Amino acid sequence: MPTPESRNKSATKGLPEVIRDQLRYEILSGTLPVGTQLRQDALAERFQTSRLPVREALRQLESEGLVTYLRNRGAVVAGMEVDQICELLDIRVALECYAARIGVPNMVQHDIDQLTKILAAYNASESVAEWAEYNRRFHLALSAPANNRRLRRLIEEFCLNTDRYTHEMMSIATGKEGPQSDHYQILDACKQRDGEKVASLLEKHILETKHNLLATARIRSVESERGREAEPDLLALKGARLHS
Repeated sequence: MPTPESRNKSATKGLPEVIRDQLRYEILSGTLPVGTQLRQDALAERFQTSRLPVREALRQLESEGLVTYLRNRGAVVAGMEVDQICELLDIRVALECYAARIGVPNMVQHDIDQLTKILAAYNASESVAEWAEYNRRFHLALSAPANNRRLRRLIEEFCLNTDRYTHEMMSIATGKEGPQSDHYQILDACKQRDGEKVASLLEKHILETKHNLLATARIRSVESERGREAEPDLLALKGARLHS
């Protein structure tokens, strides 16, 4: 059934976009985990519509990398390997740093106020899912003064595709203090209208996420290997008990 938010948005957006936005929110917030099957008939019933707008919404989410199609299962929430996420983070560095160089000198007080409000809301929140959303808003607000809609759309796409995999993991590991410290340094450079400094800080900020992600993957791999090595010992122990 459509949410009140989606019904309000429908006044200005087409039904496929309303459905897309609601499903996108649920994917990014973790309500719809990786691998969840997205059945068109069930979604059509939920949103009280035909399958056509649902099919279009899923097509748009597929183009964003949030949905994929599997044989015999149809549309499912997409997953991503660590190396794929790292590739997207590298692309984010290129896009966001370029946007900063051309956009920060164009900033007016309204832009600074928007960034400040986002970080204040980030500080006040205790929800990891909300931290990810405020992080996304901050990065998109940085790109707006570049006055390039296609560039901003590309940045939004790559933010969407990386934040849902990285931000919750990093937030649980480090809390919000580290990322927020970076954000306030970036904000200070924005106040100085120093595009080069903002670009340098952004590169360091995004690559730090990449390095933490790779380190976490290495640790998990080692732990997994140790677990497999311990399995024969556990089996032997169980066998000994059975024969004791």
